[in-house]
Amino acid sequence: MTREMGTDERNFRSSYYEKVGCHSVEEKKSLNKLLQDNIRNHAKLKQFCLSYTVPSTTRSLLWNIILGVMPLHKNSTEYIMEQRKAVYDDLLRAVTVMQIISANTPKNKVLLSMWQLEQNRLLYSNNEKIDLDNNFVEIVKVLLQIFENDVETYWLAKEFYSCTREIAQDCAKLKELSHNLLRKEDSNLCNHLENLAVFSSNDLLDKWYVTGFAGVISESTLVRVWDKICGGSRKIVVFIFLELAKVLKGSALKCHTRQEFKALVEQIKDQDAVIVNKAIKNWQNNKQHSEIKIH
Repeated sequence: MTREMGTDERNFRSSYYEKVGCHSVEEKKSLNKLLQDNIRNHAKLKQFCLSYTVPSTTRSLLWNIILGVMPLHKNSTEYIMEQRKAVYDDLLRAVTVMQIISANTPKNKVLLSMWQLEQNRLLYSNNEKIDLDNNFVEIVKVLLQIFENDVETYWLAKEFYSCTREIAQDCAKLKELSHNLLRKEDSNLCNHLENLAVFSSNDLLDKWYVTGFAGVISESTLVRVWDKICGGSRKIVVFIFLELAKVLKGSALKCHTRQEFKALVEQIKDQDAVIVNKAIKNWQNNKQHSEIKIH
């Protein structure tokens, strides 16, 4: 076999494995090397999240490093994680002593109380703060289903929540992009959703986008969307919505209110794997949209 033939065969296999959802040996080796470097390359790790499907066995470590829970310097990991645990233990002890939580408090509410205390607003809230709290809880619920270490889950929730704040800042432009892309693909569906005020309201797309579709898509599938958010993509949420709307078109056109449409979308979990696969593929094929500056 010539060298050119061998290269073509490897490229063909890599392309085939990618289409059927398998990780190539080269990708795994590349990621493992990046993770094992003494000083991890933050930009390359984020790029991996954007370019490939993250193996479930390395997702926890990858997210911890990208989101800044673990340090880029590998030799500092043990010390930093000891400090993270110390902060976690102090917060947990504080909300326990203050009787904010009890032994029967759900874990997501425990982590919320700890986060509120750390934000210096445990005993003060308003409607805007309540919305932020609810978004944090939705994120925590997902992470508790994915990861087992409560200390890491708390810190990941805090840092992922910070990522979603960037989505929140750009929500108006993301909704505008959603509207424009859907109109190009299906003007009839777009007009109907427009009449339901799906694009103009602040209680639907905003919530889905800012929580990364937590509670809408099942956790095992949602992690693939959150991989992209961790990698720095905000527009991935637009393509998730577009696929949801198109898959549900028949039923969506029968909805008379925005709340009916909301209920319809939030019952989609039996099809979410197919929807996410299509959304990621379309997002990858529309890199011009991914690169648009929306700040």
